[in-house]
Amino acid sequence: MLHVTLTSAQRDAVEALRRDPSLRPAERDRVEMVLLSASGCSVPCIAAHFACCSATVRRLVHRFTPDNLRSLRRQPPGPAPDWAHRQQIGQALDRLLAQERTWTAAQLAQALAADGLRLSARQVRRYLQLGHARWRRTVRSLHHKQDPARVAAAKAELVALKRGLRRAS
Repeated sequence: MLHVTLTSAQRDAVEALRRDPSLRPAERDRVEMVLLSASGCSVPCIAAHFACCSATVRRLVHRFTPDNLRSLRRQPPGPAPDWAHRQQIGQALDRLLAQERTWTAAQLAQALAADGLRLSARQVRRYLQLGHARWRRTVRSLHHKQDPARVAAAKAELVALKRGLRRAS
């Protein structure tokens, strides 16, 4: 039969973990499974008590080491985040977004590639959602592109049309 063997100090540590308020319900169930296994319950009995598959209980019992209680906690999938790389991308995005222009995610990805940071437009959007973006309203008018002399002539023509005067062509 498959059982967990705990010393009194290890049992006290697992009992203390059971009362930890930061535990999620699934993690609390894992702690209970270990304690039931240490008290002599069989794997099928524990699986029936928690309404789960016996392979789940077996996997937990095999994986559990009394010296490492972190094995009862949920481990995020994948590798650990590369914080230095994230910071480098964040600094590059801050530098690009400080420019006086608007960007699309694809344009930012191309600009980051020039710095040696290869990201897709989708990845750039995710970094922007993490807080590196500052929303900038695009310019709604064309005042900065208009010729003042042509604007004055057009306004005069509009006033003349409103008065009913014909345009002299």
